[in-house]
Amino acid sequence: MEEKANPGHKRTAQAQKKHKQEVYILRDLREYLGESLLIIFSVLLALFLTEFINNLHEKSQTRELMENIKNELVKNKTIEQAQYIYQGEVIKRLDSAINNPALQQKIIANGEFHYEYIFSGGHGVLYNDLSKVAWEVAKSQNIFPKINFKLVGQLTTIYDDQERIAKLEDKVAGVFLSYESRNPKNARETLILIRDNYKGWAYDRAPGLIRQYDEAIKALEENE
Repeated sequence: MEEKANPGHKRTAQAQKKHKQEVYILRDLREYLGESLLIIFSVLLALFLTEFINNLHEKSQTRELMENIKNELVKNKTIEQAQYIYQGEVIKRLDSAINNPALQQKIIANGEFHYEYIFSGGHGVLYNDLSKVAWEVAKSQNIFPKINFKLVGQLTTIYDDQERIAKLEDKVAGVFLSYESRNPKNARETLILIRDNYKGWAYDRAPGLIRQYDEAIKALEENE
């Protein structure tokens, strides 16, 4: 005779099977949560490291840009100091010619303007050009939010003044190339116009610009 299956035994086996299945599911859930947390942590760590590296790179780039500007200002200051002396000599020659009719006739003769009586040393209207390359590069890299407002104002004023001084060449050329300036009768007025352009656009502005160079260079060194 076949023995009847024990209902109690069957229920116990089913309960054990169900219990084992629940343990298995719970273990998978823990693994899933662990892996998810690990992925989230890895992503956050990667983002943090990327941001950290980008910040280091940005700070390094800013330091390099500011160092280039400082070096440019040091060079421009040297040029402007020499230019101030040179333009002072030009103004002295102009003043001398303004009060000397005989010299005026030498400067403007036969419809030609003889520049050698005004300029010297192979230089023209300007002794040399003031550079703005480092400043333009820094502006193209959006430097303004990375430095303090006062320094932005100092640098902007300096480079604006440089632009005004550079305009002297065009202003004097406008006098040279005008029809009226080639008339010997207008020699004195022509020389006065040239002198006034020198004084207004460059010579009188130079001492203030040189002082601004010193202040900006000091500020840049303090920010290093």
